[in-house]
Amino acid sequence: MEQTQEITMQTSHSEYLKLQTVYLKSVRNGFVSGEVLSEQWRELNYVSRPKFDESLKEYENFKTILLSNNIEVKHFPQDTNTKIDSIYCRDASIATDFGLIICSMGKEGRRSEPKAQRKVFKANDISVLGAIKPPGTLEGGDVAWLNENTLAVGHTYRTNEEGIRQLKALLSPRGVEVIVSDLPHYRGVEDVFHLMSILSPIDKDLAVVYSPLMPIRFRNLLLDMGFELVEVPEDEFETMGCNVLAIGPRKCVMVEGNPKTQAALEKVGCEVFTYRGQEISVKGGGGPTCLTRPMIRLK
Repeated sequence: MEQTQEITMQTSHSEYLKLQTVYLKSVRNGFVSGEVLSEQWRELNYVSRPKFDESLKEYENFKTILLSNNIEVKHFPQDTNTKIDSIYCRDASIATDFGLIICSMGKEGRRSEPKAQRKVFKANDISVLGAIKPPGTLEGGDVAWLNENTLAVGHTYRTNEEGIRQLKALLSPRGVEVIVSDLPHYRGVEDVFHLMSILSPIDKDLAVVYSPLMPIRFRNLLLDMGFELVEVPEDEFETMGCNVLAIGPRKCVMVEGNPKTQAALEKVGCEVFTYRGQEISVKGGGGPTCLTRPMIRLK
């Protein structure tokens, strides 16, 4: 009876409940070295080359925030088949209560990441529900749980219609409604622009959003579902102001240097932790949600 109760008190179907277990791909395992960064940053469309030593410091600060909040941190190992983008480990898989869904990357330079993560899950006896298969593409940054039975997915240059069809085929029979949001062209095929670039749920009824790039139908849906929206100003969008990781209801982590968004969050009762993310987040276009693969949250 005790074991059954414990299972029912956990879920993967949330972006805001108390985070219990998370996987990370550290700078040392992802960026590997300054030499590797020099070889790869241009082809992977980073703003500029991250500084390796500074990246190590920023990452330790980020990880310390998680550990100090009693979050169990597990690590993806170094893998010679993956590139520096693998530090953004949310994108290669999706956690569900039925097992992991292994993604199929829309970015050419990241195609090997799902296989690398699957090896880790298998080695740790973590169940896998299924995998998105080519020509379908689906990246974890394009999906967000709106509630326990509703998953939003962005139709983007990284996540195509076939990938969304396969996602629905895996989850719809299990009672999960998959809502599709068609995202705009914005900066084109090569840019990193996921659904979670413009949406970060922080509580059951609170989300950080960047409305100028949000489809009207999807924004209205959030309002109809009872979400209060914290609006990110234009001058804080490029500095990851909208990419906010909830580690508990109204308790979140964001990249420092977004004071307006931080103040707006604090005004609605949020506790906000910040880390310097110039090297590990801003230059590669991946904030705290991208740097994590949340696995289990506590109800």
